[in-house]
Amino acid sequence: MKKSTRITSWNPEDPKFWESTGKKHAKRNLWISVPSLMLAFVVWQIWSVVAVRLNDIGFTYTEEQLFTLAAIPGLVGATLRFFYTFAVGKFGGRNWTVISTAILAIPAIGIGMAVKNPDTPFSMMLLLAALCGLGGGNFSSSSSNMSYFFPKSEKGTALGINGGLGNMGVSVVQFVTPLIIATSTFTFMGEGQVLSSGETIWLHNAAFIWVIPIAIVSIAAYFGMDNLPNTSQSAKEQFIIVKRKHTWIMTVLYVATFGSFIGYSAAFPLLLRSQFPEHVSLAFLGALLAAAARPVGGWISDKLGGALVTAWVFVVMTIGALGVVYFTNAKEFTGFLVSFLILFLASGIGSGSTFQMIPSIFPAKEAAPVLGFTAAFAAYGSYFIPQLFGWSTSTTGSPVTAFYFFIAVYVLSFGLNWYFYQRNKMDKKPAVVKAS
Repeated sequence: MKKSTRITSWNPEDPKFWESTGKKHAKRNLWISVPSLMLAFVVWQIWSVVAVRLNDIGFTYTEEQLFTLAAIPGLVGATLRFFYTFAVGKFGGRNWTVISTAILAIPAIGIGMAVKNPDTPFSMMLLLAALCGLGGGNFSSSSSNMSYFFPKSEKGTALGINGGLGNMGVSVVQFVTPLIIATSTFTFMGEGQVLSSGETIWLHNAAFIWVIPIAIVSIAAYFGMDNLPNTSQSAKEQFIIVKRKHTWIMTVLYVATFGSFIGYSAAFPLLLRSQFPEHVSLAFLGALLAAAARPVGGWISDKLGGALVTAWVFVVMTIGALGVVYFTNAKEFTGFLVSFLILFLASGIGSGSTFQMIPSIFPAKEAAPVLGFTAAFAAYGSYFIPQLFGWSTSTTGSPVTAFYFFIAVYVLSFGLNWYFYQRNKMDKKPAVVKAS
């Protein structure tokens, strides 16, 4: 495979340049970025499914410890996103994609080795969970990188595709893991674990299966992606965004949407196991629906305006959360599942609509780091939501109390979106913040 020719100029807002040259380069980079980001989400969320089976194979962790293992990657990943946000401007999009993808092999190999021994200390499991946070950081750099490639008229759709299909890694790992651990693939890496039922599973497969795809995508990124000119910025230059009022407002909106998606995704398998254990195999549905809805949210927002779509998202999320509360108390699975899927669907659409708003509010060189910055804060949902569910369950015996906190956030976010963007139809204007 021949390494892509170095790009010396880039102006996607010029229609002639875009049609003759820009589009083909942008699409090639997008379609390599997507599987890279998908693998990042796979590694980031692998503990959401591995933690469910640990006690089945001889580990003796408490419910709180299991929720912690599912939550720690979110804490680390969210923190790393602040650094990853500025990495593209510092190192270049192609260079950073290669590095950030290849390094995912470290936690994948580590987890595969650790789960084979029930005597592995909890501290080692926490370290491996923390290393999975490397995958969580990728979203900020990937979004920042892709925002440079496309004209404003197509950013919502492009970012929706990149984010949505990348987010699909959560549902992929939750769907594939139960299948792959039931087969003897990679038996040369260790024998299977025999359950009390007599069934044999190979839990290490859940991690080892991703090592080869990580290597393939890293090579594809090296040979197929580009470093764009005129995108280099020091961290100090990019850090101007923290002084912008709209950076913080959009951060709240994205925390409420994507933060809900990634937090619910991390907690949903354990919630199903505690509330409706016979249906835990359906855990992948929520993340799948949310990820599939994200590109739709970006596309609709390109047509109707991000603020309008976001407003309806918060209305629907509030209804979904109230439904989960009602049906959890009623111990009625069908209503519980439908309500939760409504939450996932709305959070996916909202993740796309809020990201569509940012490039219309900020100039291009600020929009890129703002996308990463807001994503960094939102990723903390992957830590705090499982922890909040764990606290609620341990203190009240039910996850219901946690949802009242989420509902309050949705109501607050609806008000902020209406006041700053929807009432003035600000998302229809070319920019709110002017470049310094």
